[in-house]
Amino acid sequence: MERPPITESDLLRWAEALSGVARTGLGFTESLYERERFEEVLAVAADIRHAAGVSVDREALVDEWMKTVGSGVPGYITPKVAIGAVVGNDRGEILLVQRADSGVWLYPTGWADVGYSPAEVAVKEVHEETGITCEVVRVLAVLDGLRRGFTRIPLYSLVFLCRATGGEVTPHPLETADVGWFARDALPEPLAGFDLWGDMAFGAITGDDDQVWFDAPRDPPWHGSPLRPPT
Repeated sequence: MERPPITESDLLRWAEALSGVARTGLGFTESLYERERFEEVLAVAADIRHAAGVSVDREALVDEWMKTVGSGVPGYITPKVAIGAVVGNDRGEILLVQRADSGVWLYPTGWADVGYSPAEVAVKEVHEETGITCEVVRVLAVLDGLRRGFTRIPLYSLVFLCRATGGEVTPHPLETADVGWFARDALPEPLAGFDLWGDMAFGAITGDDDQVWFDAPRDPPWHGSPLRPPT
């Protein structure tokens, strides 16, 4: 069976995986020999990231990675976590925000905050970014941002289906340039990654799709294979 060509996404994933292994190893080992080997792995990871087309100073990147090395369990490198909320209303519309930094439209999303459960973060982000209050209905998706190609850093995205319960549309003065309710046939532009989440979101809002979307394991997981539809 012919293997698919190596992509930029593959290179980024390999670079970040090697970087994570090396930094975790540095956080646990007390052997000078092993530390030197892990630091060499970091240099290789930086070379791979550069080969992926990311414009970076390789020595500066290694230094940045080294600053994140901890000790023991606190130093174990894991993906960052982002929380998203697909909010629907009684008209079957979706709540979208226009990001102030990039101008693109997307459902409300933000970093997971310490001290809150993921569902609590979803409710908080929706209210902060849009002025709308909502209730969480269920988990909608658990996605790998690197594998999906919508991030260049290791990131898991937890997306919740939510139902609007009140409030008035009010953009956040710093984070959002605009906010609105949109039907599927009247979506704003530019809209980020709609081909990745559009069917999932509107299917859930209308009640036609009750599955939890996730990235199915590849075979073998490390080498990977073409992205299969979520199951």
